[in-house]
Amino acid sequence: MTAVESATTLAEVVEAQANLRGDDIVFEFEDRLTSFAQLDSHTNQIANGLIALGVKPNERVAYLGKNSDIFFELLLGAMKANVVMAPVNWRLAGPEIAYIVEDCKAAVLFVGPEFIDQARGIKAQIPSVRHIMTTEGGAPEWSDVEAWRDRQSKDKPAVAITSRDVAIQLYTSGTTGRPKGAMLSHANFLALVRAGQNNKPDWNKWSQDDVSLVAMPVFHIGGSGWGTLGVYHGAKGVIAREFDPTKVLDFFEQSKITKLFMVPAAMQFVVRQPRAKTVDFSRLRYMLYGASPIPAALLKECIDVFKCGFVQMYGMTETTGTIVALAPEDHIEGSERMRSAGKALPGVEIAILDQDGNPLPARQVGEIATRSGSNMVGYWNLPEATAQTVRKDGWLRTGDAGYMDEDGFIYIHDRIKDMIISGAENIYPAEVESAICDHPDVAEAAVVGIPDDKWGEAVKAIVVMKPGKTATATDIINFTRAKIAGFKTPKTVDFIAALPRNPSGKILRRELRAPFWIGKDRQVN
Repeated sequence: MTAVESATTLAEVVEAQANLRGDDIVFEFEDRLTSFAQLDSHTNQIANGLIALGVKPNERVAYLGKNSDIFFELLLGAMKANVVMAPVNWRLAGPEIAYIVEDCKAAVLFVGPEFIDQARGIKAQIPSVRHIMTTEGGAPEWSDVEAWRDRQSKDKPAVAITSRDVAIQLYTSGTTGRPKGAMLSHANFLALVRAGQNNKPDWNKWSQDDVSLVAMPVFHIGGSGWGTLGVYHGAKGVIAREFDPTKVLDFFEQSKITKLFMVPAAMQFVVRQPRAKTVDFSRLRYMLYGASPIPAALLKECIDVFKCGFVQMYGMTETTGTIVALAPEDHIEGSERMRSAGKALPGVEIAILDQDGNPLPARQVGEIATRSGSNMVGYWNLPEATAQTVRKDGWLRTGDAGYMDEDGFIYIHDRIKDMIISGAENIYPAEVESAICDHPDVAEAAVVGIPDDKWGEAVKAIVVMKPGKTATATDIINFTRAKIAGFKTPKTVDFIAALPRNPSGKILRRELRAPFWIGKDRQVN
């Protein structure tokens, strides 16, 4: 067993890979290359720097920025100090960003160059933050991360860390409209990569010759988790600052990418580039995709162009990512299994439960539940929400409705929760409805997801106006845009006299959604 395989924390993994790989490249970011040895040294310096700033074990620090090698140094360096990194979705509006930073009580806020003005704007709303630093300069009043890092000791920090300690805190939207901080431990990550390690399928094996593309944003598990996965396996990670379909094609040509994870909306943008059909994808072995369902026509188009193995992945932030996968050999056009999400990964249990928590037989629809070592520690400072999601018996309720066939393949039927997934972003109606109802002329509103060819689903608002008041769809959309992130704002607005409700007064969103989903074989797109 290697030192990596016996490591009990991700901090130990970084040190072990430095001893094994030394001068080999772990990250390529724009014009900068970082070796495993440099990563180990830099993360020691960052850990020592955090300790010198007075950041205590289990405190949080936050990152507001796009993808970069510096982010992963900060993430892994924080782990070495037993400090928890909380990356923030930079697509959010200022008040939403301030809420997350203050909710996690971040002692330090690291800011990318694109968000310096935004950080200045929310500074008064984040009193927990004791220090602000910029990752690429640009703010004379704040320290630059690299200059600060380089002043610190390279010695291994003397901090005790256990596998049960939280490694990262990723924020995921909640049904109340407030984001929840999902706490993922070192053990969660290691359980995910080590389960069935002696009998992994080819698509789930990594080699030191692999070159992975880290193109999904690091505030998602598909960005931070995917990049960390490459470090664990000793592979080179090519980091894209942000998703740009033209630059993704450049990465294939220049960096010889062998595997990557993308969401279907991103796959569509890349494959529809005119140049896509002329790029050499011969080094590409596997394209892993997930976070939202994929239209069958788009998948066929991608298979024809990329000519590699495709793996559909199903999971959640709360499960540290993928728990179910549809292997390349099951991507058979016309096969029933192409409609499935795949089968549970080794070490992962999946059950379909009725309303009382009892297991259902094959092909009966119920709530998908999962139990494994990669289930999250819980939600930050939300014990009731944690108890509702992760039960005492260890089963995590996903909120998704589906069924399992006789061979163990999982089929997603609908969503028990009202969540909308648009371009792989999770959007909850309650938050959008709250923003709409702040409009002085609006009496009430309901928000639903409707099919969208580009984004999977689009946000639609159904609005009831106050008597004698009028507003246009554009008025409503522009009003909400100042309150919530652009991707959450309604794309279309309908006006009706009254919202349908059940006897207890709850809005019947299913009735509002139904006309838009006629002809669809499932209620997610």
